[in-house]
Order: sequence, then C-alpha cells, then structure tokens
Amino acid sequence: MDLTFDNRIAVVTGAGRGIGKAIAEKLAAEGVHVICVSKNPDSCGAAAEAIQQQGGKATAMPVDVSSSEAVNAACEAIQSEHGRVDILVNNAGITRDTLLMRMKDSDWDDVIRTNLNSCFYWSRGLVQMMARGRWGRIINISSVVGQMGNAGQANYAAAKAGVFGLTKSLAREFAKRSITVNAVSPGFIETDMTSVLDEKTRETIASQIPLRRLGRADEIANMVVYLASDEAGYITGQTFTVDGGMVM
Repeated sequence: MDLTFDNRIAVVTGAGRGIGKAIAEKLAAEGVHVICVSKNPDSCGAAAEAIQQQGGKATAMPVDVSSSEAVNAACEAIQSEHGRVDILVNNAGITRDTLLMRMKDSDWDDVIRTNLNSCFYWSRGLVQMMARGRWGRIINISSVVGQMGNAGQANYAAAKAGVFGLTKSLAREFAKRSITVNAVSPGFIETDMTSVLDEKTRETIASQIPLRRLGRADEIANMVVYLASDEAGYITGQTFTVDGGMVM
C-alpha cells in the first residue's frame, strides 16, 4: 500500500519516548516533517536528532502540554514558522496511580490536564490551519483502560474515556472541512511505563491477552501512520483498539 504523504507536517505530542517516539519515527520515515513535542527539552531534542540522523525531517519543540497558554504559544510559533500543520497526534500522557481514597486533587488534575485537556488545547490551536487547506488528520491516543477501567487508575481511565467522546465530537465538527478525527486505544505496550512492572505482574497481564504478549510501540505507530494517510480519508469518529485481543 502506498502511503504517500506529500511532505506533510505533523505535530506529535509526547514524542520524546515510547509510543510517541515510535510514531514520530514512522511518520518521518514516510517523508513527513515531524514537530516532536514533549515537556522535557532533552527528550524531544534527542527524538528529533535521531530522526535527522536517519535522513528524516524533524524539529524539537519543548512544551508543557497541560498548559493552555503554553500550547497556544506553541501553535502560534508553528503558524509563524511553518504556515500549516496537516497531522496532529495527541499522544502525551502521564500516570498518577493510586486508589481513590488516597488520590489527591493534584493526582486527578495533573492527569486530566495532561491526558485530556491537552488534546483539546492542541486541536483547538491547530484546526484552523488544517481547515484552510481543507485536509487534516487528528489522531488521539487513548487506552484500553478508558474502555474497561482499572483499579487505582480512576484519573487515567476518566481522562482516556474522555478522549473517546472528544474524538467523536470533533469528527462531527470538522468533517465538512475534510479533517478526520480518530482514536487509537493501545493495550499493554512495551514502554517505559510498563518496564517498571515486575515479572509476575507481566506474566499475569500476558495471560489475559489472547495473543499472550505485550504489544510493541511500532505496532501502535503503524495504525497511526495509516490513519494519517490519504488512504484513510473515509474513516472518522472511530476508535481502533490495538491490544492483542484483550478487550474484544
């Protein structure tokens, strides 16, 4: 399948590591100029540099995605420097896991702002550029935890479930401008977040997955790249669960 991207420009949040880094690298390999966003200047800088070393086009942009003001300023800078954005991948996310009775307001607020509010901030800030070109792709990274819940992750599950509703609403709003909006819902993926799990926990998780293994970041990136392509132009408002069959 030819996924020609015609020198598109993409913003990928949380691009400094894990799934976001894999997405940025896959898009760059297809000829997309990727703006790598993360809160840590070192991590987004390293991600952009790695892409450049492979012959791809990438720019590092450190942004606190939980801040409306910071995202607005970043969108203005992108407009000034590039003039357009074609693809937005809202991937940035954090966890603050604890049981509800122990959960602080800050644990709740930090996760909601980073995992859900950021999707709103970036979509609002960049959609006008897509609308002017009458072409755009917004892909929101959610989680199977938003579909099934998980003890100790009320904040994370609420944020990721909110991503589904936001995706469908924006898909309806932007369709007339030929902008598609979809969500990808990863299961348990081999990333920094899951690397801290002990072997017994990993075996327990794998036993609940029909394919009997955790997924790879590049398997999520493959789905994102397809949804960002011209070939996916008739797909919008959908959630694609990539989880080895865990919540089928």
